[in-house]
Amino acid sequence: MNAPNQSGWKPGTPVSGDFGLDSGPQTVTGNRALLLEEPLIFELGGTDTTGVDLPEPAADAANRLGGFERTETIGLAGLSEPETVRHYTRLSRQNYGIDLGFFPLGSCTMKHNPRLNEKVARMPGFADVHPLQPVETVRGALEVINELAFWLIDLTGMHSVAMSPKAGAHGELCGILSIRAALEARGDAREVVLVPESAHGTNPATAAFAGYRVEDIPTNEDGRVDLEALKARLGPDVAAVMITNPNTCGLFERDLKAISDAVHEVGGFVYCDGANFNAIVGRVRPGDLGVDAMHINLHKTFSTPHGGGGPGSGPVVLSEALSPFAPLPYTARTADGVVHLVEEEQADEFAREHFGGPLHHFGRMTAFHGQMGMFTRALTYMLSHGADGLKQVAEDAVLNANYLLRSLEDVLDAPFAKAGPCMHEALFSDDGFEADLSTMDLAKALIDEGFHPMTMYFPLVVHGAMLVEPTETESKASLDQFITALRSVAARAKAGDESMKAAPYYAPRRRLNETAAARKPKLVWTEE
Repeated sequence: MNAPNQSGWKPGTPVSGDFGLDSGPQTVTGNRALLLEEPLIFELGGTDTTGVDLPEPAADAANRLGGFERTETIGLAGLSEPETVRHYTRLSRQNYGIDLGFFPLGSCTMKHNPRLNEKVARMPGFADVHPLQPVETVRGALEVINELAFWLIDLTGMHSVAMSPKAGAHGELCGILSIRAALEARGDAREVVLVPESAHGTNPATAAFAGYRVEDIPTNEDGRVDLEALKARLGPDVAAVMITNPNTCGLFERDLKAISDAVHEVGGFVYCDGANFNAIVGRVRPGDLGVDAMHINLHKTFSTPHGGGGPGSGPVVLSEALSPFAPLPYTARTADGVVHLVEEEQADEFAREHFGGPLHHFGRMTAFHGQMGMFTRALTYMLSHGADGLKQVAEDAVLNANYLLRSLEDVLDAPFAKAGPCMHEALFSDDGFEADLSTMDLAKALIDEGFHPMTMYFPLVVHGAMLVEPTETESKASLDQFITALRSVAARAKAGDESMKAAPYYAPRRRLNETAAARKPKLVWTEE
């Protein structure tokens, strides 16, 4: 592990004792070479200057502010264009991003975003489309939405898809509201949603927000849903089971078909959290496993990682039983080949004419039709990869995760390493660390090694959890870098290296008091 890998990178030896950025001579500016001490924008310039020259308004100019004139100075520093650009560029260099290095956040699928997708999303007709344009002027955009919808239906083996939800949790709510509408349509007032311990944390929150009482289902020793405990709890009061597959222990729920059959037998529905679809896309169709509703994070599985330029997108695929209760609007291609956007005003008439009867939509999830930027990126990603390429995405993601798991299980406790291959992510615990060292200390030390830490303390079924998702876009060379760094800090944690408690040493900021930062945040700048 200490030899240079394919990238030519060779790890150094961890340093102990008194070290850090302050060990060298002090500088007048507070800068450390390229590590710049950037002040707040309020502190850069004076409020008596401005970066632009504007003519004084004419004395007889009409006032069109309607009573909203400013009554006091705004208090912003007046900066020139170079000063402004430099300020934000310097700030951006202090932030970690996917274009700088490996982003190993578990269950978040932070993978490289192909630049082709960005180019397509910025094409005229997509980037400048407005939701209030007449439908006749946005036929191309509707074609994109409709084409993407069919890809999602094909890949999941489901019956229909609601495209408008803006993110994962929004999609969850869409699925649960569809289930509620279906139950109400048959006069069935059920009150309980079952959520396994291995599910995502948004699942119980969504069910509670929708008015259901949430009950937990335990995880077995293999990190999967306890099937017998689930069956024992099923009854006429259970509206749905919300299950994450692959789950947050990084494992495939191999009993999902049996779970679906048992839930359907008592009249309930199965909601699947599709945030981890990246691990099975092209390999497994959730519809074949009895799933009734599942959201798909376009901003995870089909490029555009979190923070990718705006809202996410969480379309929800639905089974035939739930399709009549999907929200509005939706796109539909008629016999003449035209794609229509079906809104509330024409929904019933359109359904009678083209589907033989009215549908029972529960209403809208959001204004307008979804997130166009995400739609174009996702469809570009799909068309670039093709069916075989999307299958390889899942295979490579799983291969990378298992490479990490097997390369680290001798230095980090991997509680489910013997439960079979992991899927998209590898799960470790803090078992074996010296008593006064924690997962947090390891994560901070990993920052000094030049890596963003993995997801920590989640899932809750593992003490001191460390959840690592490499995705398919990381090369073996970059994984070897990360493995070497993580092996080093893990060895230090097990050896009781006290210097870890003050890490990071080399980041733009030293360790914060996170409790005070959360409970007493300073969010407003005030002049001294």
